Amino acid sequence: MANHPPSHYPRIGIAGEDLVVNWLESQGWIILHRRWRYHRGEVDIIAQFGEQGQNTGNKKKIPPSSLLSPVLAFVEVKTRSQGNWDAGGRGAITQQKQAKLWRTALMFLAQYPEKANYSCRFDVAIVGYQQTSQESYVVKNARGERSSPLENQYKLVLYEYIPAAFDCPSS
Repeated sequence: MANHPPSHYPRIGIAGEDLVVNWLESQGWIILHRRWRYHRGEVDIIAQFGEQGQNTGNKKKIPPSSLLSPVLAFVEVKTRSQGNWDAGGRGAITQQKQAKLWRTALMFLAQYPEKANYSCRFDVAIVGYQQTSQESYVVKNARGERSSPLENQYKLVLYEYIPAAFDCPSS
């Protein structure tokens, strides 16, 4: 793999998050925040499913748990090239990372107490990328428009979406 400048990797990560956001929206989720942070942590995507009759048009896409109450998903996105060192990003979801995500989720719920009684879960999205030709346009935003110059350089694929990938860590 080519040795890319440090500025390359955050842009690839954002492109991976764009892909996951588009996929979640296609599944009926509402994106509440992207890269939500407080001084000690960040959650890549915070999404909500099911509130006040929303998302009920397509019964196939409704998770059973959302029939009773809305669900919040705190989504960690790992975007990696083929043959990377940490099993596509799975190795980066350590117990320390899980605890940090959990603490950040608690801060989110403290800031938005109206969502404190929602069912919550921690999801992980594994996105792979590979370099393509300059003429290929692979990732598009929700309106079908190119959203970044990386789209014509890389093919991004959502390899795996793991709902409830881990439980709240024990303190």
